[in-house]
Amino acid sequence: MFEKILIANRGEIALRIQRACRDMGIKTVVVHSEADSEAKYVKLADESVCIGPAASSASYLNIPAHHSAAEVTTPRQFILATDFSPKIRTLRTRGQERLHFSSALKRRPSG
Repeated sequence: MFEKILIANRGEIALRIQRACRDMGIKTVVVHSEADSEAKYVKLADESVCIGPAASSASYLNIPAHHSAAEVTTPRQFILATDFSPKIRTLRTRGQERLHFSSALKRRPSG
């Protein structure tokens, strides 16, 4: 079992993951943009790391910022949103082999 996870999700998804972690006694770290600093999921996390300004391209899609957040907070699990998965997964090649990656969402078939 993991003692701490980093959640790279926002809003309701992050809150659901946090709730499940709390039930299992797992500490949570969330990454957030400056625009989300007062969001409920940020306030309820055990730790939070601001990874950049409001624009997703400068924060949530900023791979070095996620890398730094993981280095500083030392989680063992990294949960990420499907929308950002292809970009965030490159963390595996940036010295974060100790992290376990999983996706919080599965894409629903359209139609």
